[in-house]
Amino acid sequence: MTTSTVGLIAGLLLGIAAAAGGFTGFLIALVLGVIGYLVGGQRDGEFDLAVLFRGRGRG
Repeated sequence: MTTSTVGLIAGLLLGIAAAAGGFTGFLIALVLGVIGYLVGGQRDGEFDLAVLFRGRGRG
């Protein structure tokens, strides 16, 4: 199991624990799952999150 998969599962479980039901709970679990997947993918070297947060160059 890759780190990104573990991060996805951990994020989903944290979202479910934090929200405990309803449509809002589903959305929170989904967002935390995506964040967990991205952090895990970053650690595995699957993709580079610095590209998302890097500002545009001037000129």
